Amino acid sequence: MITTITIICIVTAILLSTFFSCAESAMTGASEAYMADLEKNEHNRRAGMMLKILSNRSQAVITTLIGNNVCNTLGTALSTNLLVNIFGPEGVAYATLIMTFVILIYGDMLPKSYAVENSNKTALAFAPIMRFCIWLFRPIVYVLQKIVAFSFRLFGIKEHSSGAIDIAEIRGAIDLYQGTEIKQEKEMLKGIFDLSEVCVYDVMNHRKDIYSIDIDLPLSEIMEKVESSHFSRIPVYQDKPENIIGIIMMKSFLKTCLQNKDHLDSLDVREMLLEPWFIPETTTLLQQLSEFQKRREHFALVVDEYGTLEGVVTLEDILEEIVGNIEDETDTAKENASGLQKDSEGFYVLDGQMPIRDLNRELSWNLSDEKFVTIAGYLLDMTESIPQQGQHFVFDGFEFVVAKRVRNQLQKIKARRLDEQQDDKTNGGH
Repeated sequence: MITTITIICIVTAILLSTFFSCAESAMTGASEAYMADLEKNEHNRRAGMMLKILSNRSQAVITTLIGNNVCNTLGTALSTNLLVNIFGPEGVAYATLIMTFVILIYGDMLPKSYAVENSNKTALAFAPIMRFCIWLFRPIVYVLQKIVAFSFRLFGIKEHSSGAIDIAEIRGAIDLYQGTEIKQEKEMLKGIFDLSEVCVYDVMNHRKDIYSIDIDLPLSEIMEKVESSHFSRIPVYQDKPENIIGIIMMKSFLKTCLQNKDHLDSLDVREMLLEPWFIPETTTLLQQLSEFQKRREHFALVVDEYGTLEGVVTLEDILEEIVGNIEDETDTAKENASGLQKDSEGFYVLDGQMPIRDLNRELSWNLSDEKFVTIAGYLLDMTESIPQQGQHFVFDGFEFVVAKRVRNQLQKIKARRLDEQQDDKTNGGH
């Protein structure tokens, strides 16, 4: 009878050890974000329960460690006593071998392996039991936490609370996702986090591409240029295009001109100009987006440290960093990454002024854009020269060909990733 009770107690201890090992891995790997979403959108009570447990994750883990160690020690002690009574002193060796194998496989490896693969599911299943165990072991856990905190201070180790999820961790989670069904959403999330690291200089429209109007032109000619333009805001310069003195708002400008069409000569264009808004080229997209919202504007002129005009940035430019290319009637002269096609040699024919960020986003490439913005700038920096038309280069696993050069400007560049060529040959061989 005593032997039967002992065996039952040993099996129970092993099963409880299995539970605590499984719970430990589940508590460690469970996602607070997942639980919060489940509680909010599906009103899952267990998710809410688990969210409270995970708010003090260390307490939950210590609880599982206490339970696991108590069960393992109890099971080992009982099995040793049982086998010593049956085999004598040799029972100690038998108990050590048997319990080591059983605890290692069934009390540790199997439950932890399962919990690691199904952490959220396991955590939800164990939530009520874990809440009870945490309540049961609370006094012991409190004492142990104080001992651990004292030990940290004794050895000069700083404690770090889990707190909020680090942004780098969120970035890593996004990058680790390999599925294709939410590829667009993945790129949008990455774009949002990049707003604080990318400067307006990286996404602006360069000054050579700015559509602007000379203030000294006759009013009738200015009206024609405004009417023929597709832009709602047009910079106005004096003497030279870099000297912007104001901004024409197309709708209000044309409305004023129509209202005074019988005496246009009396109108002063300068009085109809909006004050230009100049911003430093080092302004981050996140800062500029906030400023656009505060000022209810979506057009700014970018200048360098000397006040020289560099380009124009709009709200659309910033939004494109999140949602991708936004095409409209004003983009006809602008190279878009979408719809790029390979030629017969596997090259993409690119406009030299295409931003590397757009190229990386569309083709899932990893060309560096830390020192340069455009694909032409990349080649100029890497070659430390102005390449001749027809020259070939290989950098960072990519092959480039200068397809068209006009004076010192690289207008067309052909590019392809070398490992894609290997994949194409392999697939073609099959």
